[in-house]
Amino acid sequence: MALLEFFRPQKKTSANVAKERLQIIVAERRSQDQQPSYLPQLKQDILDVIRKYVAISPEQVTVTLDQREEDLAVLELNVTLPDE
Repeated sequence: MALLEFFRPQKKTSANVAKERLQIIVAERRSQDQQPSYLPQLKQDILDVIRKYVAISPEQVTVTLDQREEDLAVLELNVTLPDE
């Protein structure tokens, strides 16, 4: 069905827009619920170490854990460093 919508997009009614936004919010909440409890502390520790060398804000560091399979997890760390 999504493939047909790609070739024949429907008019964007406020209900469709609200539905899409709600789907995004629900997906993000689900991903946050599945994160281990130590992830916020890990992010803070990484932020503290980086701050020893460069002035950055917490928004410049993102840490995510993606559970690919039962025995495979990927820890992704993104740091946006300032231009000097």
